[in-house]
Amino acid sequence: MPDSSAPPARPLIPLWLALVAALVGGAVLDAAFPDIGWWPLAFVGVAFSLVGLVGRSLGGAVAVGAVFGASFYFIHISWITRYLGALPWFGLAGIETLFVALGSLPIALAYRWLPRVAPGWWGRFVALPALVAGLWTARELFMGSWPYTGFPWGRIGMSQSESPLAHIASWTGVSGLTFLMVFVTGAGIEWARVGRWRELRAALPALVVVLVLVLTPAFPTTDAGTYRIGSVQGNGPAGYFDEREPYGVFRAQLDATQAIIDEPMDLLVWPEGGIDADPLANASVARALDRLSERVDAPLLVNAATTRGDDSFNTSMLWRAGAENPVAIHDKSRPVPMGEYVPDRWFFELIVPDLIGLIQREYTPGTNPPFIDVDGVGVGLAICFDVLYDDVIWAGARDGAQVYVFQTNNADFRDTDENLQQLAFARMRAIETGRSVVNISTVGTSQVIAPDGRELDGLAAAEAGAMLTEVPLRTGLTPAVVLGGAVQVVLGWGSLAALIVVGVIARLTRRR
Repeated sequence: MPDSSAPPARPLIPLWLALVAALVGGAVLDAAFPDIGWWPLAFVGVAFSLVGLVGRSLGGAVAVGAVFGASFYFIHISWITRYLGALPWFGLAGIETLFVALGSLPIALAYRWLPRVAPGWWGRFVALPALVAGLWTARELFMGSWPYTGFPWGRIGMSQSESPLAHIASWTGVSGLTFLMVFVTGAGIEWARVGRWRELRAALPALVVVLVLVLTPAFPTTDAGTYRIGSVQGNGPAGYFDEREPYGVFRAQLDATQAIIDEPMDLLVWPEGGIDADPLANASVARALDRLSERVDAPLLVNAATTRGDDSFNTSMLWRAGAENPVAIHDKSRPVPMGEYVPDRWFFELIVPDLIGLIQREYTPGTNPPFIDVDGVGVGLAICFDVLYDDVIWAGARDGAQVYVFQTNNADFRDTDENLQQLAFARMRAIETGRSVVNISTVGTSQVIAPDGRELDGLAAAEAGAMLTEVPLRTGLTPAVVLGGAVQVVLGWGSLAALIVVGVIARLTRRR
């Protein structure tokens, strides 16, 4: 085997070519997500980014990261412009680009330092790809939690919802899947740098992880029967700027429910914002919900904006005829900054007063669990973008969820990729937790998803309709739910700590 000592300090490609590669790589990575959804392109996009960071100076690494981040995010979240125009798009994509750029620095330092510390086979083909993958994952975790609640929208693992690799998420969580994918890509790059493709020993780490990704089955959860769930997509005027008459969304949901109203069911589900009035304060709406629950002879799981005291909440409610309603509630735990509330409003009003003035609602984060018990069946909840946050999903399973209901309102992003991207996240959550998911939207796309990610039932976007589905129930916790938080700590903070140690050792070695 050829010498596997430290790679040359010089970059693999000149800076101009690295910038071109980053520009292409970001666009290629976006194509791995819906609506294109060519999942193998995630590896290609990551490779284009990493090749440009090998041997790069700090300034060059920031430039490569910035071009890659901009190319990806300005395409990936272009749906923001649907109603709000270019300014929010530039703001959000811009800050994500900045984070990708700064997060490229540790990766470039790993390529610089680790070969000095561990120049042999293990260092080059195992430790280096592992450190790079860990630092990439750490960047994703940071971007998904800060500022405010973060924006975990572009995680590499989430691109694999329809790939044969998705089942790994039931063992490692989405962050662990990201790590393994970037490891394979980084190890493949090192193999290519050897220059002799027949050197199997150099390819061995990448090949082993590929086999793990492809051959590992989903963690088996336990069959607990089925639950007959009706779910309704009213396709009403639920957008922020939609013209509507009073109770227009409520009426649309009632009308669409007629298709299944006489069918036996265990639970009837409506989407986020399916009631455009507060049933806790509006007696006529409350009576209408009572009559509907009595008619279908089943409890309702509905959602509306509610007010309690001085606080407003995005609230899911369990409603049952003849009971003191609501029977149970869950308030959205992470209202969307600049959408459902304005953090530091005084500051942003100084910058874009007209835009901030459009956002009148100020939802308070909920503190109650994302879980309700419906006649002995545990139902885990996530309201709209809460599906992005690992801890919300894991909490539902730990509390006893046997099935998930994700209520969402995609009306502000009609005719864009947003609803399909969010649906892919819902599918990954089903696989990750080993639970069925009922993902119901006001305007679509809505689906019932099996624990293995298969579509059991569905409604197309922009069409009113209703589903009545025998939904599989599951018990038992996947390793992702039990150990996912620990995996993130190890991959995130552990990778940063490892980089610091490697940097100190490299500096001491150089002095000698």
